[in-house]
Amino acid sequence: MARVVIGLSGGVDSSVAAYLLQQQGHEVVGLFMVNWHDTTGTLEGDCPWHDDRLFAELVARRLDIPLHVVDLSEHYRRRVVEYMFAEYERGRTPNPDVLCNREIKFDVFLKEALKLGADYVATGHYCRKREEPTADGRTAYRLLAGSDPGKDQSYFLCQLSQEQLRYALFPVGEMLKTEVRRIAQEQQLATARRKDSQGICFVGKVDLPLFLQQRLAARTGNVHEIKAAWPRYARTAPETATETASAATPAAAPETASAPAQAAAPPQPGDQPSTERLAALAAPWRYTVRDGKKIGTHSGAHFYTVGQRKGLGIGGRRESLFVLATDVQENVIYVGEGDAHPGLWRPALRIDPAEVHWIDPSEAMREGESRRYAVRIRYRQPLQQATLYRRREGLFILFDTPQRGIAAGQFAAWYDGEVLAGSGTIAE
Repeated sequence: MARVVIGLSGGVDSSVAAYLLQQQGHEVVGLFMVNWHDTTGTLEGDCPWHDDRLFAELVARRLDIPLHVVDLSEHYRRRVVEYMFAEYERGRTPNPDVLCNREIKFDVFLKEALKLGADYVATGHYCRKREEPTADGRTAYRLLAGSDPGKDQSYFLCQLSQEQLRYALFPVGEMLKTEVRRIAQEQQLATARRKDSQGICFVGKVDLPLFLQQRLAARTGNVHEIKAAWPRYARTAPETATETASAATPAAAPETASAPAQAAAPPQPGDQPSTERLAALAAPWRYTVRDGKKIGTHSGAHFYTVGQRKGLGIGGRRESLFVLATDVQENVIYVGEGDAHPGLWRPALRIDPAEVHWIDPSEAMREGESRRYAVRIRYRQPLQQATLYRRREGLFILFDTPQRGIAAGQFAAWYDGEVLAGSGTIAE
């Protein structure tokens, strides 16, 4: 059997993963990462990782496996947190958990595990890996959704490479969360009843504006309301690449895979809309202060994201206000009333050429090619049916049903059945 280094995080999933590996006969070594020391903006505990380390030690002792500790905080600060600050400063919405997996857990951590003689590295992620021989004699590594539909975490691993997957093991990927809890209780693991971690990877739950103020200064600006009757929403076709969805965009569309009655018909096989048309459909709504009325103030446009409801501090409405767009240059937030507001919905998005990532590069789309995939633009979003178009300007994703709250900086991930085929950062 193999020597497997597992990232013991102090949570129940990695604890049970370690136990399962041990039961399979592997030589299991625990490795605990310290990735963040600063508690500025955190909502729970002075030093949350201290508690995590204690639980990891208790589990290692119970399973009688060695536990090593490595401080990766400088790598984490430089490769994840600095990226996060830079993205928010640009008015984009990053996903630090995806970056943490690509840059830390399956890169820096992997290298530390190899120093300990690891044949494989294991984590407690709810996803699966499959190995397939290819016609050219190599082995292709497939990333599959976890068996528990309520806990599938494959989205967070959407940026992994073939080399990273080669070393990866996901022992709980075939299991339901309830099974994991049951095993933890039966084996009397200290983490059996511990709550799942929340918030930013290795930082925890934070007051985001307060956390970001470590680098981004608060700056008072205006909140402008855009009415649902804004004339440009009613146009039947965009006139420029800065205007988007046609009148086929519904006033409300549930975030499910079933298309509402007003949704545009899905593309037919062989359909090849012009690049100009795709660019227009993928472009975000653009507003100026003349398009809406000032209804309040805020503390900094870079603290808000498209689709956000909480934190606006403006009441007295029949329905909640939602962020439609932010302008960090002018420090203005544009909002609309109700989650059926047309400004929240878009039929398409674009990914810059350099940001398109394929789990297996041999499956990459060629320029001019189109394919059907199921896509999600955020964790736990039900998969959405879409057509992907590869053009010189990038990868366009045209959804069968317009999507709510598409935010620049987030990751779109596309699936072929249960296999996660690729992903990319949403351009705008």
